[in-house]
Amino acid sequence: MSDETLRLLAVHAHPDDEASKGAATVARYIREGVEVLIATCTGGERGSILNPAMDRPDVVANLAGVRHHEMDRAIQILGAHHAWLGFVDSGLPEGDPLPPLPEGCFALEPMELAAEPLVRLVRTFRPHVMTTYDENGGYPHPDHIMCHRITIEAYDAAADPSRYPGTGEPWQPLKLYYHMTFHKRRFQALHDVMVEAGLESPYSERLEKWEESDDHWARITTRVPCGEYFDVRDRVLLAHETQVDPTSFWFACPTELQAKAWPTEDYQLARCEFEAPVPEDDLFAGVREVIRS
Repeated sequence: MSDETLRLLAVHAHPDDEASKGAATVARYIREGVEVLIATCTGGERGSILNPAMDRPDVVANLAGVRHHEMDRAIQILGAHHAWLGFVDSGLPEGDPLPPLPEGCFALEPMELAAEPLVRLVRTFRPHVMTTYDENGGYPHPDHIMCHRITIEAYDAAADPSRYPGTGEPWQPLKLYYHMTFHKRRFQALHDVMVEAGLESPYSERLEKWEESDDHWARITTRVPCGEYFDVRDRVLLAHETQVDPTSFWFACPTELQAKAWPTEDYQLARCEFEAPVPEDDLFAGVREVIRS
């Protein structure tokens, strides 16, 4: 593996997260010759079936296998590499008070056990850039929060030869980003372009309920133009049949209008090993110069 080849490691909690967060960015970079590895922490065994057409006894009885098969299809569409980290889905606890998490699930794993396979992956794949979720998981699912925690751990530990012995030669990634695409300004832009086109927008209620304190706009440092790959993103989403209803809000706004209204996927630069001026329009801004110096 040449160090001249740019490499991106995207760390996700469940199969389908790679589709809803960053898929168009990944498709763009793969087309440009970047090596991309998707790491999926869990098998999604405790996920709900969100597409009524797939809510069938045969699917429910073999949900883990079905979701693995869906992930295989999604990765083929993207053209990325893929690795399962092998942990068990924690599920999304509901109720008041919240029930305890199930024994043996990903979110309850000790940090060193949970991060070890990701440290091994970082040292083997040697990414220049990593992506994951923010400290709240993007939304407070316990697996998303744990995904954030082990990614921070792996980013910090992979370069230290005294940590995680036996997992390969040390490697220092150069940048770490958080996904920030789900913010109010984007949904407002999608709403406005649909109204202008004479279409019924599904975003009105969401926008009315949006708390300004929940908006991520102020954290965004990096907007990656990738509108021409939104069709790839949608095909990757649809590969996850149990999770994505083809009649859902994901597809309410036509792709060409999305590309007109908001043609980027957005990120926060969370860590960087060199001086990186922001705002940026490229996850690899500055990286090419560093690896060639």
